[in-house]
Amino acid sequence: MTAELDANGRMRQLLEIMARLRAADGCPWDREQSFASIAPYTIEEAYEVADAVERGDMLHLKDELGDLLFQVVFHAQIASESNHFDFEAVAGAICDKLLRRHPHVFGAGGRVTAAEQSVAWEEIKARERGAADARASHLDGVPRTLPALMRAFKLSKRAARVGFDFEHPGQTADKVAEELAEVRDAAERSTPAEGSRAAAGASPEIFEEIGDLLFAAANLARKLDVDAEAALRSANAKFERRFRGMESLAAQRGEMFEQLNLEAQEKLWQEVKRGE
Repeated sequence: MTAELDANGRMRQLLEIMARLRAADGCPWDREQSFASIAPYTIEEAYEVADAVERGDMLHLKDELGDLLFQVVFHAQIASESNHFDFEAVAGAICDKLLRRHPHVFGAGGRVTAAEQSVAWEEIKARERGAADARASHLDGVPRTLPALMRAFKLSKRAARVGFDFEHPGQTADKVAEELAEVRDAAERSTPAEGSRAAAGASPEIFEEIGDLLFAAANLARKLDVDAEAALRSANAKFERRFRGMESLAAQRGEMFEQLNLEAQEKLWQEVKRGE
């Protein structure tokens, strides 16, 4: 049996297992699920795949890819029970899409660079959206369930494709500075009463201005060709690494980190930075 047949056999086995779990005498939990109830698990599994990739953990990546594949099969099984579509239709749709969007490989499009293909891919997607609905917005197709920073990046990228964009990154940086100034102004206008309710949430004005600042920052990342989501993940990891280093240094010196004043904590922070 060839490797391809082995893979086909495993895929059939997975589909059969899923159908059995959803059968009348199958697993009660699996039978109770719907598209909506398993969607959060699908998102979680995708993040776990990304985490395994980021850590370079191939053993866990294999397992997490299997978990993500199971989610696809789960959705397809629920859809087939209502005669919407089945797994074969899902696989067929992505095969057709890949063939359609890679004319340089499967057609007569000729050889292109990765950058040229990226542009062509977006142009093909835009034509497909236009064919589906001539009245469609240029922002259609950006999922609302994306992480907010990633969605801001994609929304501004879509707008830029039709000319709604700053010409230079410096202008985008100026916009970030402008939004930061507006956050400061809003904070200064907050009354003491509003400040005392900080734990329950900031004023609507500050809430809105912070959102504008974050959107502008995501737009600046796009202008500088930086993946905003990846950059923030990296910053999170750096902060966590350095903070844990501060705690470790304090413990080594017999100090309670939480009892140190800000100046002492800042000295530990700088020490950790120098040691990296």
